[in-house]
Amino acid sequence: MNYVSVEHIAKAYGERVLFSDLSFGINEGQKIGLIAKNGTGKTSLLNILALDDVPDSGQVNYRNNLKTAFLAQDPKLDPNLTVEETIFASENETLRIIAQYEKALKNPHDTENYQKAFDLMDAKQAWDFETQYKQILSKLKLEQLDQKVNLLSGGQKRRLALANTLLDKPDLLILDEPTNHLDLEMIEWLEEFFKKENITLFMVTHDRYFLERVCNEIIELDEGNLYSYKGNYSYYLEKRDARIENEKTNTEKAKQLYKKELDWMRRQPKARTTKSKSRIEDFSEIKARASKRRNEQKVQLEINMERLGNKIVELHNISKAYDDKLLFKSFSYNFQQGERLGIIGKNGTGKSTFLNTLIGSQKPDNGKIVIGETIKFGYYTQKGIEVKPGQKVIDVIREFGDYIPLKKGRQISAQQLLEKFLFSRKKQYDFVEKLSGGERKRLYLCTVLIQNPNFLILDEPTNDLDIVTLNVLENFLLDFPGCLIVVSHDRYFMDKIVDHLFVFKGKGVIEDFPGNYSDYRAYEASAPAVSSEKKEETPAKKDWKTSDNEKKLSYNEQKEYKKLEREIAKLEREKETLQQEFLNDLAEDEINKKSQELQLVIDEIDTKTERWFDLSAKMES
Repeated sequence: MNYVSVEHIAKAYGERVLFSDLSFGINEGQKIGLIAKNGTGKTSLLNILALDDVPDSGQVNYRNNLKTAFLAQDPKLDPNLTVEETIFASENETLRIIAQYEKALKNPHDTENYQKAFDLMDAKQAWDFETQYKQILSKLKLEQLDQKVNLLSGGQKRRLALANTLLDKPDLLILDEPTNHLDLEMIEWLEEFFKKENITLFMVTHDRYFLERVCNEIIELDEGNLYSYKGNYSYYLEKRDARIENEKTNTEKAKQLYKKELDWMRRQPKARTTKSKSRIEDFSEIKARASKRRNEQKVQLEINMERLGNKIVELHNISKAYDDKLLFKSFSYNFQQGERLGIIGKNGTGKSTFLNTLIGSQKPDNGKIVIGETIKFGYYTQKGIEVKPGQKVIDVIREFGDYIPLKKGRQISAQQLLEKFLFSRKKQYDFVEKLSGGERKRLYLCTVLIQNPNFLILDEPTNDLDIVTLNVLENFLLDFPGCLIVVSHDRYFMDKIVDHLFVFKGKGVIEDFPGNYSDYRAYEASAPAVSSEKKEETPAKKDWKTSDNEKKLSYNEQKEYKKLEREIAKLEREKETLQQEFLNDLAEDEINKKSQELQLVIDEIDTKTERWFDLSAKMES
């Protein structure tokens, strides 16, 4: 059954055209994910679908009596209501019956009203819905029902708006970044909720595991065209790559035809026959096809950052608490060269405080932190960038640096770095206030990178970044030669980037786990359940380091295993780049030099692969 038909819609702001002539449909039971670069109109399209905006042209047709709900990035809530009042202000009749019943429970002496409310609950079969209502509030950590909305944090408001949309039981639910401000436990619960609920979804999200596990169709808006893929995120990646390869082949054929037609055009006499006029008209179309270029950036930079010394960062028995809330206690750790650490944990367990303590902007209550003389921190925080009125994109980044030094005496300029992160030369001279939220985050990231840090800290870097930018950032970080700490709720991103985790368990406990997020979840799932009485004496999750099986990898070997995987992948990319260079016209001495470089890379791949196989065999034996 068709719910919505979008027909030839367009949207522009002044000269800036977001999209034009877009058409697609939403049918019952579909769970659609929309993928597009920041600034190409994703949020505008969602606003049009939610009837919060209108297209400049075209139309959106809705099925009669279709009930929709929209989760915006900045939800509009009445600040004077409490959490409970906000939920019960819904148009959902069952919720109103539950509200009446909850009120009757507070006045048990009024037996007549209580019986009436009880009978209504029975008549409308609201008991199951009440259970679900309480579960949703519990899972989204909305337990303080009497708290006023104006006292909630931005994340709490988002979670309250999400609870409202879920409880409203719409036919069609439109979501703009639903996993923002949710911790990992909440995200995984929401995945399961959407998988089992018979609800139609249309969403924008940068969470690729969420797309993988929830969506059954992906729509991509790419360079003004809309492409539909009837499958999840993995299927989309496979088919998209095939589409791009096909486009490249067609472009190459068009280029060859263009050369042939250009030669014919130059040889034609001034007098034209009807046949030649037709061919001349076709020439413009051939030229357009031959000139088609994809604006894709692959970030492979051999950064020449300041060398990391033997002493990097040492934490000696550091502790931190606020009032009675203990965040970490007597924690010690020595960072090593090339460290790639992920930090996970529920909201409020001290992750951001730990980072601020690490760089010295907050002091530990006890213990000390020793930082090596050569360490230069780059810290991407959740606060984002502060922009002066009238500043242009290029001016913002040049305040922090003009270039990054690369190896072999080369360098990359501020303009080139911005291009790598999808700011065209024209876009670099736009005023910053014109940028979308995601584009501002991307610019902020560039201001951190242009300072050429050798110890990079990223606190929730993936929020508001589109998937295209995330791929660019991931490629950059895979080649980053310094130390790296990432705090993120993006499981796909964490799996790809980090070698081990600090898991903030609460009550001052930080667990060091040798693997990425998926490894940790698999470990958690396989760990035996331990009763609360025996937790202290039973060697459960904390004793993974001291396994009785001597054939399993030690902690350092597990870290080495993960590091080898990353290094081999990087060397393979270097090998591919060098092999491509042989396709160019090279002088004899350049060929010899490139051949030597290639052989060194191949030898290093062989050495590291051999060690990787040794560790794999030991792990599996």
